[in-house]
Amino acid sequence: MRPGEELPVEGGACASVCELELLELLKLRAAERIDEAAERLGALSRAIWSEPELAYEEHRAHDVLTRFFEREPPAASWVVQPHYQLATAFRAEWEPPGGRAAPRPLQLGFLCEYDALPGIGHACGHNLIAEVGAAAALGVKGALEGLPGPPPPVKVVVLGTPAEEDGGGKIDLIEAGAFKNFDVVFMAHPSQENAAYLPGVAEHDVIVKYYGKASHAAAYPWEGVNALDAAVLAYNNLSVLRQQLKPTWRVHGIIKSGGVKPNIIPSYSELIYYFRAPSMKELPVLTKKAEDCFRAAALATGCTVEIKGGAHDYYNVLPNKSLWKAYIENGKKLGIEFISEDAMLNGPLGSTDFGNVTFVVPGIHPYFYIGSNALNHTEQYTEAAGSQEAQFYTLRTAKALAMTALDVIFKPELLERIKEDFKLKLQEEEFLNTAE
Repeated sequence: MRPGEELPVEGGACASVCELELLELLKLRAAERIDEAAERLGALSRAIWSEPELAYEEHRAHDVLTRFFEREPPAASWVVQPHYQLATAFRAEWEPPGGRAAPRPLQLGFLCEYDALPGIGHACGHNLIAEVGAAAALGVKGALEGLPGPPPPVKVVVLGTPAEEDGGGKIDLIEAGAFKNFDVVFMAHPSQENAAYLPGVAEHDVIVKYYGKASHAAAYPWEGVNALDAAVLAYNNLSVLRQQLKPTWRVHGIIKSGGVKPNIIPSYSELIYYFRAPSMKELPVLTKKAEDCFRAAALATGCTVEIKGGAHDYYNVLPNKSLWKAYIENGKKLGIEFISEDAMLNGPLGSTDFGNVTFVVPGIHPYFYIGSNALNHTEQYTEAAGSQEAQFYTLRTAKALAMTALDVIFKPELLERIKEDFKLKLQEEEFLNTAE
């Protein structure tokens, strides 16, 4: 059976009812499969949480995840590619045996993140993101294995995507072609609430370096060119600029280096800044204003300035309303209480490299409550992400993702709406060629 074909039932007028009943049974089987694997999934999450690793250095997490799929029963059911395109990325894929041949099977991706934050470990709960991706994929696999009749030509892929917190591993993987054949991708992120979508914003980061001239600060300061003054002026320039910024724009940064000793005129200073805007269309406008502030500080102090952008910009997350509505419908069946659509669309503004993914393939990136009101990127959230209480909410979210993936497989009209939503959003962003 091909994705989009009728479910294998007969019966004339009752066929559509029977099809829906079978789909619901498959969803129940997906949830059961996740419950059956709960202990191993929890151990997977704890192993990642207990030894946090920074971006591009997630070697132990990579090994834990690849071993998990290599050993997933029955033996060798997943084809695992460790070190896929990146040293700490991986790819694990499964296709139902005995399925009908197809020129191109429907390819569904489940994404895992597993990098931590410096100093405070898994304060963004990426250990739970890895668990959700793995669990949802197991659920879909379990459902399709129990399907009566020939299984559909579907490929279930788990993609390990390192370095979300710094660098943008998903962007590296996009550039390497890792997302080229996906039809829909799924992941979920821990939060303080359940939301099918939150407007992740576009982000550009810069490192600004000022070069001056050292001199004795007491004996002959007039011989020096003060790079710290340039950094302070730049900081203040941006503070003054804030009253002219749109309410949806964000500018935040630090002075990383400002000298070595008070009696030496600083010859070098360094700032790190992040700029955020709701869309990639607005981000260059904000960036230009900020860079003018940096250059003005150099001119005022006589320093030279070097402005270097980060390796990757993070794009805003494109919403896919058809996909998130299906997810909400499935989540409610499991008892998930979602925030309102208005609250969803006006939610907190963070950034993720999943935004870049949504410019090349339709995807969903819901947020889920983990039993704690602690805020992400705090020590309290690190503790919550490693708690036993978080397991119930994490696996419930994985079930909702798996159920939504089954809708995508067996409801051709839903898949078409998802693709149409994707194209419309790209057109709005003037990025249609990205996906072609």
